[in-house]
Amino acid sequence: MLNRVILIGRLTKDPELRYTPAGVAVTQFTLAVDRQFSGSKEEREADFIPIVTWRQLAETCANYLRKGRLAAVEGRIQVRNYENNEGRRVYVTEVIADNVRFLESANREGGGGQGRDEGAGGNPNSGAGGYGGGNRSSGSRNSGNNSDPFADDGRPIDISDDDLPF
Repeated sequence: MLNRVILIGRLTKDPELRYTPAGVAVTQFTLAVDRQFSGSKEEREADFIPIVTWRQLAETCANYLRKGRLAAVEGRIQVRNYENNEGRRVYVTEVIADNVRFLESANREGGGGQGRDEGAGGNPNSGAGGYGGGNRSSGSRNSGNNSDPFADDGRPIDISDDDLPF
């Protein structure tokens, strides 16, 4: 059986960082992902998908992601339920991310952020930083024939506010 999902979209608001009673970091945010559409080209639809990250990835997302930023998320779909204050059963479907790639520069407006380093995922100011699990070779990330579709190709991403689904 397989439960894997890969999403590319924009954050609808800044990530919310919290800590469990045991001190484990958890971040929640919503990713707006455009839908494929076959109708009129003026109609744009998006799905708003809740994302949850844990531990170091949660802290990194809280530090570097902001509303409107383009990100790629890889993880698994989880469905959980609980009983609310009114005694009703509430079902929640969310993506538990184990890898998040930052597809835009942290200082795309030319502001600060110089000198920050994420560690294993690369520099968030590079335009395509990332963080998460998995085995990565840092030497292959910047090579000329890189097969990673989320790797930095050296060009800025130019997206107008009209492209935002929110």
